[in-house]
Amino acid sequence: MTVADLPKIELHHHLEGAAPPEFIRALAAKKKINLDGVFDAKGHYSYPDFLGFLQCYTDATAALSTPEDYYDLTRAVLAESAENNVIYCETFLATEFCGDGDLVAWREYLSAIQQAATEAEAKDGIILRGIMTAVRHFSPEANRKAAICGAETAGDFLTGFGLAGDENSGAFADYKYEFDMAKEAGLRLTAHAGEWGGARAVRDAITDLNVERIGHGVGAIEDADLMRELVDRGTVLEVCPGSNVALRVVNRWEDHPIARLREAGVLVTVSTDDPPFFHTTMNHEYEMLEQVFGWDEATLRATNITAAKAAFCDDATRAQLLKKIGE
Repeated sequence: MTVADLPKIELHHHLEGAAPPEFIRALAAKKKINLDGVFDAKGHYSYPDFLGFLQCYTDATAALSTPEDYYDLTRAVLAESAENNVIYCETFLATEFCGDGDLVAWREYLSAIQQAATEAEAKDGIILRGIMTAVRHFSPEANRKAAICGAETAGDFLTGFGLAGDENSGAFADYKYEFDMAKEAGLRLTAHAGEWGGARAVRDAITDLNVERIGHGVGAIEDADLMRELVDRGTVLEVCPGSNVALRVVNRWEDHPIARLREAGVLVTVSTDDPPFFHTTMNHEYEMLEQVFGWDEATLRATNITAAKAAFCDDATRAQLLKKIGE
């Protein structure tokens, strides 16, 4: 079985960040929206560094302004994921982009995304679930609205609550109210940490927000005691190697700590984060893990089993995923 043939589970994925550049360009042209600076001469997303990436992401998202846009986006994104044999994906959603935090508007956006997901599942067999996301470089008011919208629409499709954005903007403890609200509504919890903030950020996320998964988390490699704590807690890392290389969290694939984390017993999964921004796909991530670290089919399959067991889905869906992976 080749890497392309392996069924894959992706837990760390931003819906707008997965928008194909040609999709955003066509939509912007149709709406006569100026996106100067968003693309380079080859038509790829263009940014100089992490903060520039965040701005490019926000600027590109200006083309997405209606529930219909998000329906079309979801269909386009899931079609590409299915081409990489992704059978299950969890995607981060932000009300700031989907109705500006208004609950009535958010329900319309969510309905459009869910409709597209249902159709994609019927056509390609891929399952999508949503994670409502507070964004650290957005305002406290916006993030409070995100928590309210998440709590009000928690269910079979919207199953998680997370924290993303600029890791240097505010402390994890600042979001305890939002995370408590989400947990009370039945949403499961994850937070981006340890991408830029090192081991301390990972520790703060699990201590202050009591999350069961960490987005990225690669900074944990700096602290052996923290790695042992992650193992003891069963905390799962949503690792995105290609993203880390593209943003210079590490300089080269060879420098990435995913293999060392796994060897230390930390539970790791593999995702693309924002694939077109980082010139990656799930197939490419797996190919690089195979080439650089020698991960064989059994190792990659085990990583997907970890992802299935950590997925924010119901037990019936989990059993279905494990059967497809071949546990």
